[in-house]
Amino acid sequence: MARPSDADLRWHRTTLEGQVAVYGEAGDGPPLVFLHGWGLSARSYARALPGIAAAGWRVLAPALPGFGRSAALDGEYTFEKLANWVDDLLDHVGVEEPAALVGHSFGGGVATAVAWYHPHRARSLTLVNAIGGSVWKAGDRVDRLLAERPLWDWGLRLPGEFRRRDYRSVLPVVVRDLVGNALTNPSAVWRAGELARNADLREELATLAARGLPTTILWGSADRVVPEATFLAMCEAAGAPGDIVSDAGHSWLLADPDGFGELLTNSLTVRRTVSERTRA
Repeated sequence: MARPSDADLRWHRTTLEGQVAVYGEAGDGPPLVFLHGWGLSARSYARALPGIAAAGWRVLAPALPGFGRSAALDGEYTFEKLANWVDDLLDHVGVEEPAALVGHSFGGGVATAVAWYHPHRARSLTLVNAIGGSVWKAGDRVDRLLAERPLWDWGLRLPGEFRRRDYRSVLPVVVRDLVGNALTNPSAVWRAGELARNADLREELATLAARGLPTTILWGSADRVVPEATFLAMCEAAGAPGDIVSDAGHSWLLADPDGFGELLTNSLTVRRTVSERTRA
Protein backbone atom coordinates (compact mmCIF):
# COMPACT_ATOMS: atom_id res chain seq x y z
CA MET A 1 0.00 0.00 0.00
CA ALA A 2 1.40 3.40 -0.95
CA ARG A 3 2.52 5.67 1.83
CA PRO A 4 3.13 9.19 0.58
CA SER A 5 5.02 11.38 3.00
CA ASP A 6 2.03 13.65 3.57
CA ALA A 7 0.18 10.64 5.02
CA ASP A 8 2.80 10.12 7.75
CA LEU A 9 1.60 10.72 11.27
CA ARG A 10 2.17 14.17 12.74
CA TRP A 11 2.39 14.14 16.52
CA HIS A 12 0.66 16.76 18.64
CA ARG A 13 0.73 17.62 22.31
CA THR A 14 -2.23 19.49 23.77
CA THR A 15 -4.14 19.77 27.04
CA LEU A 16 -7.58 18.59 28.11
CA GLU A 17 -8.81 20.24 31.29
CA GLY A 18 -5.22 21.16 32.09
CA GLN A 19 -3.83 17.64 31.55
CA VAL A 20 -1.44 16.67 28.76
CA ALA A 21 -2.88 14.68 25.85
CA VAL A 22 -0.79 13.36 22.96
CA TYR A 23 -2.14 12.19 19.62
CA GLY A 24 -1.04 11.41 16.09
CA GLU A 25 -2.84 12.71 13.01
CA ALA A 26 -2.56 12.01 9.30
CA GLY A 27 -4.54 12.31 6.11
CA ASP A 28 -7.71 14.06 5.06
CA GLY A 29 -11.25 12.75 4.69
CA PRO A 30 -13.80 11.13 6.99
CA PRO A 31 -12.44 10.75 10.54
CA LEU A 32 -11.04 7.42 11.70
CA VAL A 33 -10.08 7.09 15.36
CA PHE A 34 -7.56 4.36 16.17
CA LEU A 35 -7.21 3.29 19.81
CA HIS A 36 -4.14 1.30 20.86
CA GLY A 37 -3.65 -1.76 23.00
CA TRP A 38 -2.70 -2.03 26.67
CA GLY A 39 0.88 -1.15 27.51
CA LEU A 40 1.50 0.40 24.10
CA SER A 41 0.88 3.81 22.59
CA ALA A 42 -0.24 5.21 19.25
CA ARG A 43 3.43 5.32 18.16
CA SER A 44 3.53 1.52 18.23
CA TYR A 45 1.27 1.53 15.16
CA ALA A 46 3.12 4.23 13.23
CA ARG A 47 3.87 1.84 10.35
CA ALA A 48 0.24 0.77 9.86
CA LEU A 49 -1.66 4.03 10.11
CA PRO A 50 -0.14 6.08 7.24
CA GLY A 51 -1.42 3.56 4.71
CA ILE A 52 -4.93 4.01 6.07
CA ALA A 53 -4.58 7.79 5.85
CA ALA A 54 -3.36 7.46 2.25
CA ALA A 55 -6.58 5.60 1.42
CA GLY A 56 -8.62 8.72 2.15
CA TRP A 57 -9.16 8.89 5.91
CA ARG A 58 -8.31 11.50 8.50
CA VAL A 59 -6.61 9.23 11.03
CA LEU A 60 -6.52 10.31 14.67
CA ALA A 61 -4.50 8.08 16.97
CA PRO A 62 -4.44 9.27 20.58
CA ALA A 63 -2.18 7.97 23.30
CA LEU A 64 -4.75 6.93 25.90
CA PRO A 65 -4.44 8.41 29.41
CA GLY A 66 -1.39 7.06 31.22
CA PHE A 67 0.28 5.87 28.00
CA GLY A 68 2.60 7.51 25.50
CA ARG A 69 3.07 10.70 27.55
CA SER A 70 -0.64 11.44 27.92
CA ALA A 71 -1.41 12.28 31.55
CA ALA A 72 -3.01 9.52 33.59
CA LEU A 73 -6.58 9.63 34.86
CA ASP A 74 -7.23 10.18 38.54
CA GLY A 75 -8.72 7.35 40.57
CA GLU A 76 -10.11 4.11 39.21
CA TYR A 77 -9.96 3.50 35.49
CA THR A 78 -13.38 2.92 33.93
CA PHE A 79 -14.52 2.65 30.35
CA GLU A 80 -16.86 5.59 30.90
CA LYS A 81 -13.95 7.83 31.94
CA LEU A 82 -11.89 6.73 28.94
CA ALA A 83 -14.82 7.23 26.57
CA ASN A 84 -15.37 10.74 27.94
CA TRP A 85 -11.66 11.49 27.47
CA VAL A 86 -11.81 10.43 23.80
CA ASP A 87 -14.99 12.48 23.32
CA ASP A 88 -13.27 15.56 24.79
CA LEU A 89 -10.25 15.06 22.54
CA LEU A 90 -12.42 14.81 19.42
CA ASP A 91 -14.17 18.02 20.43
CA HIS A 92 -10.79 19.65 20.94
CA VAL A 93 -9.49 18.72 17.48
CA GLY A 94 -12.70 19.75 15.73
CA VAL A 95 -14.21 16.40 14.77
CA GLU A 96 -17.93 16.98 14.24
CA GLU A 97 -19.09 14.08 12.08
CA PRO A 98 -19.28 10.43 13.22
CA ALA A 99 -15.97 8.56 13.03
CA ALA A 100 -14.94 5.06 12.15
CA LEU A 101 -13.85 3.73 15.55
CA VAL A 102 -11.07 1.13 15.43
CA GLY A 103 -9.55 -0.47 18.52
CA HIS A 104 -6.88 -3.11 19.08
CA SER A 105 -6.94 -5.23 22.24
CA PHE A 106 -7.59 -2.86 25.19
CA GLY A 107 -8.32 -0.12 22.66
CA GLY A 108 -11.18 -2.23 21.34
CA GLY A 109 -12.84 -2.02 24.73
CA VAL A 110 -12.38 1.75 24.75
CA ALA A 111 -13.76 2.04 21.20
CA THR A 112 -16.83 0.04 22.25
CA ALA A 113 -17.29 2.37 25.22
CA VAL A 114 -17.02 5.48 23.02
CA ALA A 115 -19.76 4.14 20.75
CA TRP A 116 -21.88 3.20 23.79
CA TYR A 117 -21.57 6.42 25.82
CA HIS A 118 -21.32 8.81 22.86
CA PRO A 119 -23.37 7.31 19.99
CA HIS A 120 -22.99 10.43 17.86
CA ARG A 121 -19.26 9.70 17.62
CA ALA A 122 -19.63 6.33 15.90
CA ARG A 123 -19.97 5.76 12.15
CA SER A 124 -18.81 2.16 12.54
CA LEU A 125 -16.93 -0.01 15.02
CA THR A 126 -14.01 -2.31 14.17
CA LEU A 127 -12.57 -4.47 16.95
CA VAL A 128 -9.20 -6.14 16.38
CA ASN A 129 -8.24 -8.95 18.78
CA ALA A 130 -10.19 -6.94 21.30
CA ILE A 131 -11.15 -7.42 24.91
CA GLY A 132 -14.77 -7.26 26.04
CA GLY A 133 -16.08 -10.77 25.47
CA SER A 134 -15.15 -11.75 29.03
CA VAL A 135 -15.24 -15.52 28.42
CA TRP A 136 -11.94 -17.32 29.01
CA LYS A 137 -13.06 -20.90 28.47
CA ALA A 138 -16.49 -21.94 27.27
CA GLY A 139 -18.09 -24.79 29.17
CA ASP A 140 -21.11 -27.01 28.63
CA ARG A 141 -22.90 -25.49 31.61
CA VAL A 142 -20.87 -22.58 32.98
CA ASP A 143 -18.33 -20.41 31.19
CA ARG A 144 -15.11 -19.47 32.94
CA LEU A 145 -14.48 -15.75 32.75
CA LEU A 146 -11.27 -13.88 31.97
CA ALA A 147 -11.39 -12.35 35.44
CA GLU A 148 -10.67 -15.88 36.73
CA ARG A 149 -7.61 -16.29 34.52
CA PRO A 150 -4.42 -16.33 36.65
CA LEU A 151 -2.03 -13.45 36.06
CA TRP A 152 0.82 -15.89 35.42
CA ASP A 153 -1.15 -17.35 32.51
CA TRP A 154 -1.47 -13.90 30.92
CA GLY A 155 2.25 -13.38 31.40
CA LEU A 156 3.19 -16.66 29.75
CA ARG A 157 1.08 -16.19 26.64
CA LEU A 158 2.29 -12.87 25.25
CA PRO A 159 6.07 -13.58 25.11
CA GLY A 160 5.44 -16.81 23.22
CA GLU A 161 3.99 -14.84 20.34
CA PHE A 162 7.30 -13.13 19.67
CA ARG A 163 9.19 -16.38 19.16
CA ARG A 164 7.79 -16.43 15.63
CA ARG A 165 10.27 -15.19 13.06
CA ASP A 166 7.85 -12.73 11.46
CA TYR A 167 7.09 -11.17 14.86
CA ARG A 168 10.65 -10.62 16.03
CA SER A 169 10.87 -7.20 14.38
CA VAL A 170 7.87 -6.12 16.48
CA LEU A 171 9.42 -7.03 19.83
CA PRO A 172 11.65 -3.91 20.18
CA VAL A 173 8.61 -1.67 19.59
CA VAL A 174 6.52 -3.49 22.18
CA VAL A 175 9.32 -3.54 24.76
CA ARG A 176 10.13 0.14 24.20
CA ASP A 177 6.56 1.26 24.77
CA LEU A 178 5.71 -1.18 27.54
CA VAL A 179 8.85 -0.38 29.55
CA GLY A 180 8.49 3.35 28.92
CA ASN A 181 4.87 3.41 30.04
CA ALA A 182 5.58 1.20 33.05
CA LEU A 183 8.35 3.53 34.19
CA THR A 184 6.43 6.75 33.51
CA ASN A 185 2.97 5.78 34.81
CA PRO A 186 3.15 2.39 36.59
CA SER A 187 -0.08 2.98 38.48
CA ALA A 188 -2.00 3.87 35.32
CA VAL A 189 -0.66 0.80 33.50
CA TRP A 190 -1.77 -1.41 36.39
CA ARG A 191 -5.23 0.19 36.68
CA ALA A 192 -5.82 -0.08 32.94
CA GLY A 193 -4.68 -3.71 33.06
CA GLU A 194 -7.19 -4.52 35.80
CA LEU A 195 -9.94 -2.86 33.77
CA ALA A 196 -8.98 -4.93 30.72
CA ARG A 197 -8.86 -8.19 32.68
CA ASN A 198 -12.35 -7.69 34.07
CA ALA A 199 -13.95 -6.20 30.94
CA ASP A 200 -17.35 -7.55 29.99
CA LEU A 201 -18.88 -5.45 27.22
CA ARG A 202 -21.28 -8.01 25.78
CA GLU A 203 -24.36 -6.07 26.84
CA GLU A 204 -22.98 -2.90 25.27
CA LEU A 205 -22.20 -4.74 22.02
CA ALA A 206 -25.71 -6.17 21.91
CA THR A 207 -27.21 -2.71 22.39
CA LEU A 208 -24.98 -1.20 19.70
CA ALA A 209 -26.11 -3.95 17.33
CA ALA A 210 -29.74 -3.15 18.16
CA ARG A 211 -29.01 0.50 17.33
CA GLY A 212 -27.81 -0.63 13.90
CA LEU A 213 -24.14 0.31 14.32
CA PRO A 214 -22.04 -1.52 11.70
CA THR A 215 -19.61 -3.68 13.66
CA THR A 216 -16.67 -5.77 12.44
CA ILE A 217 -14.81 -8.13 14.77
CA LEU A 218 -11.38 -9.41 13.71
CA TRP A 219 -9.36 -12.06 15.54
CA GLY A 220 -6.06 -13.79 14.82
CA SER A 221 -6.25 -17.57 14.89
CA ALA A 222 -2.93 -17.82 16.76
CA ASP A 223 -3.89 -15.30 19.48
CA ARG A 224 -3.21 -16.72 22.93
CA VAL A 225 -3.73 -13.45 24.81
CA VAL A 226 -7.37 -12.93 23.84
CA PRO A 227 -8.71 -16.49 23.53
CA GLU A 228 -11.11 -17.78 20.91
CA ALA A 229 -13.87 -18.05 23.52
CA THR A 230 -13.69 -14.27 24.03
CA PHE A 231 -13.88 -13.63 20.30
CA LEU A 232 -16.88 -15.93 19.87
CA ALA A 233 -18.69 -14.37 22.84
CA MET A 234 -18.24 -10.92 21.30
CA CYS A 235 -19.50 -12.11 17.92
CA GLU A 236 -22.57 -13.62 19.54
CA ALA A 237 -23.30 -10.46 21.52
CA ALA A 238 -22.87 -8.18 18.50
CA GLY A 239 -24.72 -10.50 16.13
CA ALA A 240 -21.68 -10.38 13.85
CA PRO A 241 -20.09 -13.39 12.12
CA GLY A 242 -16.55 -12.19 12.87
CA ASP A 243 -13.51 -12.55 10.63
CA ILE A 244 -10.57 -14.80 11.52
CA VAL A 245 -7.12 -13.85 10.26
CA SER A 246 -5.25 -17.10 9.64
CA ASP A 247 -2.01 -17.79 11.50
CA ALA A 248 -2.07 -14.35 13.14
CA GLY A 249 -1.19 -13.65 16.75
CA HIS A 250 -2.43 -10.99 19.13
CA SER A 251 -0.22 -8.28 17.62
CA TRP A 252 -0.49 -9.34 13.98
CA LEU A 253 -1.26 -5.79 12.82
CA LEU A 254 2.14 -4.67 14.10
CA ALA A 255 3.90 -7.52 12.31
CA ASP A 256 1.95 -7.01 9.08
CA PRO A 257 1.01 -3.31 8.95
CA ASP A 258 0.40 -3.30 5.19
CA GLY A 259 -1.89 -6.31 5.38
CA PHE A 260 -3.80 -4.76 8.26
CA GLY A 261 -4.16 -1.43 6.47
CA GLU A 262 -5.43 -3.08 3.31
CA LEU A 263 -7.88 -5.31 5.17
CA LEU A 264 -9.24 -2.43 7.23
CA THR A 265 -9.60 0.06 4.40
CA ASN A 266 -11.27 -2.51 2.14
CA SER A 267 -13.77 -3.32 4.89
CA LEU A 268 -14.50 0.33 5.60
CA THR A 269 -14.84 1.16 1.90
CA VAL A 270 -17.44 -1.56 1.46
CA ARG A 271 -19.35 -0.28 4.49
CA ARG A 272 -19.22 3.30 3.23
CA THR A 273 -20.47 2.29 -0.24
CA VAL A 274 -23.33 0.25 1.19
CA SER A 275 -24.29 3.11 3.52
CA GLU A 276 -24.27 5.68 0.71
CA ARG A 277 -26.36 3.50 -1.57
CA THR A 278 -28.80 2.75 1.21
CA ARG A 279 -29.30 6.46 1.89
CA ALA A 280 -29.70 7.14 -1.84
